[in-house]
Amino acid sequence: MKGLNMRYLWIALTAALLSLSSLTAFAETTNTTNTPNSVIEESVALLTETLDGRKSELAADRPALYELIDGILLPRFDRRFAAQVVLAKHWRTASAAQRDRFIEAFYQSLMRRYADGVLEFDPSKITVLPFRGDATKKRTKVRSTVLLDDGSKVAVDYDLVKRESGWLVFNVVVEGVSYVRNYRAELDSEVSGSSLDAVIERLEREAGITADE
Repeated sequence: MKGLNMRYLWIALTAALLSLSSLTAFAETTNTTNTPNSVIEESVALLTETLDGRKSELAADRPALYELIDGILLPRFDRRFAAQVVLAKHWRTASAAQRDRFIEAFYQSLMRRYADGVLEFDPSKITVLPFRGDATKKRTKVRSTVLLDDGSKVAVDYDLVKRESGWLVFNVVVEGVSYVRNYRAELDSEVSGSSLDAVIERLEREAGITADE
């Protein structure tokens, strides 16, 4: 199940990220037609348009693929909050410099780790479920399902947090498995077995971040 979760994590996350500017409007209006689920559905169409005719090109040009993902993700993903939740107790003891390096390394590593998921994106396989949350609260959740090739469905939930700039995604839960919890357990074990600096350096290597960056 872990492999399945990881395969669809980035597909789900990328689809959600495209919707967040519109989600801000939802929080500021009582227009019942502008609901989180309808916004996600519109984002699926936007991602489809963005990738139309470019999948082969992007598969052969990783820098271009990363640039496309970064343009979608960076303004709409709460990198600091996600990194803080993932690092958990180690965040409290980290220096400001360590925190900044971890945020960037974690984000860049995550983007590269799941870039291939964007190329597998198929809008016809995503169904956004009716919104059951409360958009007046600081956090909300949007639920959806992804249809697999064998006909089964995977439950995908998006966790969003409300900031002054609007709604930002910080977590995706696939079949009940949270990427935040997965990474928190993985990195806690790694930090405890070595050091936070060692973990940051490993993530930086994965992301291709050089020392002078």
